[in-house]
Amino acid sequence: MTDEATAEKSPEGRGWREAAQEALYGPDGFYRRPEGPAGHFRTSVHASPLFAQAVTRLLCRVDEALGRPPALDFVDMGAGRGELVTGVLAALPAGVAARARGYAVEIAGRPAGLDERITWLSDPPETVTGLLFANEWLDNVPVDVAEVDPAGVPRLVLVAADGTERLGEPVRGADADWLARWWPLPAEEGLRAEIGRPRDLAWATAVDRVARGLAVAVDYAHTADARPPFGTLTGFREGRETAPVPDGSCDITAHVALDACAAAHTAERTAARTAHTPPDAARTPTGPARMPPPARLLTQRAALRALDLTSARPPLALASTDPSAYVRALASAGEAAELTAPGGLGDFGWLLQPVGIPDPLQPDRP
Repeated sequence: MTDEATAEKSPEGRGWREAAQEALYGPDGFYRRPEGPAGHFRTSVHASPLFAQAVTRLLCRVDEALGRPPALDFVDMGAGRGELVTGVLAALPAGVAARARGYAVEIAGRPAGLDERITWLSDPPETVTGLLFANEWLDNVPVDVAEVDPAGVPRLVLVAADGTERLGEPVRGADADWLARWWPLPAEEGLRAEIGRPRDLAWATAVDRVARGLAVAVDYAHTADARPPFGTLTGFREGRETAPVPDGSCDITAHVALDACAAAHTAERTAARTAHTPPDAARTPTGPARMPPPARLLTQRAALRALDLTSARPPLALASTDPSAYVRALASAGEAAELTAPGGLGDFGWLLQPVGIPDPLQPDRP
């Protein structure tokens, strides 16, 4: 083997965050491919139109909580080829649809034939009044990976373009602080964690665009009481899970520490307000530094049930009186069951952050 070939195969000095950023979003990145994400993996959006219909009901609840504003925004973060925003606009009641503004946020170019009502952007609008919805977006915000070395020290994992890994420098600074707070690693060789600080920042930045309304993140998730001991970094190619290789040929994803994302926005907003508010005002419940509404975590199963999605089978008597309706209802029940299934899509995490309105999924909502 030549020295040049050896150099190509040897591990490079790049962390997973930098390598994945280029592999996913660079000029030849995975998310710029013409087939789009649906050509490689199946999300809730692709599983059934019932998902878009449930999100439509959520948007209508937000609209009601906002007092039916003249313009109602729906922002689809990481929109793929615009499947979700298209489904939501199509399902809206006429009175709401007339006021709705649909935005698809995606780095790839606008697909041909997309509904002309949809504005295609690379970043979310500066100000959102309505619903910002991020379905499987945060898991594709690249993060670095840490692994515990034989001495019990967490070190950055470096990766080559062919997926070969080696350990780099010890994790330091803000990343080390994040690990200590959100994913502490015992001193056991081989344990791994994904350092979710970039996702915390991405989520806080997105939520800050919401002037009034609701921000929702839906994703593969874990919380501090059940972090996976060896991390979750993986790849997807043509519908199958595969080894993550940062060469642009596959998706690179990792589950999201949604509890850290939730806390990051609250902490950032509180710190910013306190820094610009006189001490007396900061202590006043009605002053400008009052705390943002609390974020809430729940499963997709619980969220969709709160949005009136049911997997109950239709009554058998319907098969006799209206066989076609029975078949349709039976198919719908099957799709709803997939969206809410334990061990599958139903276990996805939903992070809800209301901004200036009550939580529209609370059982006691007005």
